[in-house]
Amino acid sequence: METLFLVAGTALWLGLLTSISPCPLATNIAAISYVGKQVDRPAQVLFAGLLYTLGRTVSYVLVAVIVVESLLSMSAVSMFLQQNLNKALGPLLLLVGLLLLDVIPWPWSGGGSAFFEKVQAKARNLGLWGAGLLGLAFALAFCPVSAALFFGSLIPLAVKHESSILLPTVYGIGTALPVVGFALILAFATQWLSKAFSALTHVERWMRRITAVVFIIVGGYYCLIYIFGVL
Repeated sequence: METLFLVAGTALWLGLLTSISPCPLATNIAAISYVGKQVDRPAQVLFAGLLYTLGRTVSYVLVAVIVVESLLSMSAVSMFLQQNLNKALGPLLLLVGLLLLDVIPWPWSGGGSAFFEKVQAKARNLGLWGAGLLGLAFALAFCPVSAALFFGSLIPLAVKHESSILLPTVYGIGTALPVVGFALILAFATQWLSKAFSALTHVERWMRRITAVVFIIVGGYYCLIYIFGVL
């Protein structure tokens, strides 16, 4: 049970870190802007935030189910993963950690502003329910950081623990929690919004650095044990 809570907590942390990284944060700001323009009652603002959370979570779960179940259903691949996943996790965590610290430059850059605009235009026609559409679409618009954390950290974690639904669900909730929080601010204390965004941007840098250091330490530990057999 303790292991389950620890793994779920890791998935939630990865989701939170994803949500406040620069590119995903931009999509969350777009979602908050949409929520603020579409509804004017506190209950509706909160409901829209929950719909956005549901949309993001559904997208991540669908992707994870396809990837994780496909890997586990193929006997040869499943056997290979059982024998070598711990060996692969070490270098993978080291790589993600170095990317998060910007020691290694990102091999690609996030984009898609035109895509965001099209999705928002479509969502406006759906009114309050459009928040769910934004969540579905924005979750699939992977940026460098979100792709690294999702495919480089969460998916291996889900494969290792054979959890194609629980961990991606927790991760999806984590990625949308700031939107729910800012939806509450929109509903009850709009004047705090700019201060909250400023504080979140500052916190993100330290969360990313701390996570990167943890990834490097754990990745190095896995390399020493499973690759070099030192410990």
